Amino acid sequence: MRTSYGKKRSRGHKGASSLFIIAGIAVVAAAAVIIGSSGKINLAGASNKGSGNPAKSTRLPALSITNLSPTPGASNVAPNAGITITFSEPLQTNSPMPSLSPAVSGQWSQTSPNVLTFQPSASFLPSSSETVNIPGGPNGITSTNKETLPASSSVVFNIAPGSLLRAQQILAQLGYLPLAFNPTNPAPVAPQNEAIVQPGSFSWKWPSMQQYLQSMWTPGQTNLVTKGAVMAFEDQHNLTTDGIVGPQVWQALLTAVVKGQADPKPYDYVYVSKQLPETMDLYSNGQVIITTPINTGIPQSPTPNGTFAVYLRYPFQIMRGTNPNGTHYADPVHWISYFYQSDALHGFYRASYGWPQSLGCVEQPIPTAQKVYPYTPIGTLVTIAP
Repeated sequence: MRTSYGKKRSRGHKGASSLFIIAGIAVVAAAAVIIGSSGKINLAGASNKGSGNPAKSTRLPALSITNLSPTPGASNVAPNAGITITFSEPLQTNSPMPSLSPAVSGQWSQTSPNVLTFQPSASFLPSSSETVNIPGGPNGITSTNKETLPASSSVVFNIAPGSLLRAQQILAQLGYLPLAFNPTNPAPVAPQNEAIVQPGSFSWKWPSMQQYLQSMWTPGQTNLVTKGAVMAFEDQHNLTTDGIVGPQVWQALLTAVVKGQADPKPYDYVYVSKQLPETMDLYSNGQVIITTPINTGIPQSPTPNGTFAVYLRYPFQIMRGTNPNGTHYADPVHWISYFYQSDALHGFYRASYGWPQSLGCVEQPIPTAQKVYPYTPIGTLVTIAP
């Protein structure tokens, strides 16, 4: 089971999420290589004819870069792409190698007399910008004729955004989804290919839960089942629990799948029925482990129908607000899991349960709420059915 406490927020118990996008920037300029916005490489010192001016010629440096792959400023570069730098002259075998920023596991090698190649052994981070630093000057890359690049240079290219389908496949492999991913090829995936979509299919782990969740699930598309799984993963890896597969989540996902860091906790799910008498079923790994009478919201302040993800939790809190008649309340409540704005699953004393009495929360007997609380961590889906 997953158990975590959200950070305390000074507000009316409403959750918020943020979306952020990282975009790459590609600008390159070097003494030995001039790279325009088109990504083409021009040798320094090449003749330049202007209107009405005679062509001027300057001696080319003995060592220059003649080709780069990926090209400078390239976008949507595959996360498992190799890097190739071609020089105008054969290189000394003991020349210093380029470096990457941010660093990526892999190996630089001289694959032919005038070509250096980088073969990654880990995936480039989706949606990131990668910089190749090429050493020049007296201590830089040197040809067999002892010529060097006039100066060091940097080349930037941009990695393609991560595939949501691949993120879903990884989440299923790690146990954060109520589905299993069945790869077509059972052989282990090479680390540098982990961000690449793998052929295969999904299957539901527990048919008893399928009727509630199947309509909300679509492979490769944003949906509540995926959002809850991402939030649970973020919570376990100390990331902002916004349910968005951004760069930090991708980095954590790729690390977790390479290391085999599966979710050690069960998959939990809450189903609330407003049919009288009102009840709540708590599922854990597809089995109902707790059924209890509950109270939902009165007509003036109803509990919304739909499915929501738990986003904030407290073992105890004084809930404050305004009643429909304008009076104010400050009630002690126990074992609280917020799932929609200021509505939460929680324990609260009532003389009876099974019919609408709350202001939108799902009230349980306090002893029952204490048992339920460990099974409603961040990301747990809560369905409110009419």
